[in-house]
Amino acid sequence: MLDRVRETGEEYVVERSKQPVAHLSARPGHMTAAEALADLHESLNPEAAEDWEADARRGDSILSDELSDPWAS
Repeated sequence: MLDRVRETGEEYVVERSKQPVAHLSARPGHMTAAEALADLHESLNPEAAEDWEADARRGDSILSDELSDPWAS
């Protein structure tokens, strides 16, 4: 049953005395922050999506690839 859930995405509700006691479903796959945010603009209205994309592109040019200690003074 576990293989079937993983491979097909089927979900099951486990019941005891006709009462649901557990829900068996596949765990969502691993996703990076970039992947999670990649289509965020599609859920925004057009003006907000343009602003979000412009901010994201501006951030790419401003941010450094070097790691720094935020607690260093």
